[in-house]
Amino acid sequence: MVNRISTIQQFDELLSSNEKFIFLKHSTTCPISHAAYTEFLAFDSAYENIPLYYLQVQDDRELSNYIADKTSIKHESPQLFIFENGKAVFNTSHFSIKKDSIENAFLNK
Repeated sequence: MVNRISTIQQFDELLSSNEKFIFLKHSTTCPISHAAYTEFLAFDSAYENIPLYYLQVQDDRELSNYIADKTSIKHESPQLFIFENGKAVFNTSHFSIKKDSIENAFLNK
C-alpha cells in the first residue's frame, strides 16, 4: 500500500523502525514524475505487501530537503530510494524509475 508522508517526524519514525521500504519524491507538476509515479503504483499493484511511501515535492519541501541532507544524496525529482536499517541502500531518478527496475533493486538488495 502506498502512503504519503509529509513531516520529518514521520520520516524519522520510518527510519527508526528499521523496516525495508521504498520512498518516492514526486513532483505533481512534472510529466516525468507523473510517469515515475505510475510505475511506482504498478509496482505497488504487483507487490502489495511491500511498504511504499512518497512525498509531494511542492507541498513537502522541508521533508524533501531533509532527506537530501540526511542521506547526503543530491535532491532530484522524481527520485526513488530504497531504505533498509535506517539507511538509503539504493537511489535512482527520472526515467530510470520503472516497475521492473524497482523490482530488481528491491528484491536483489
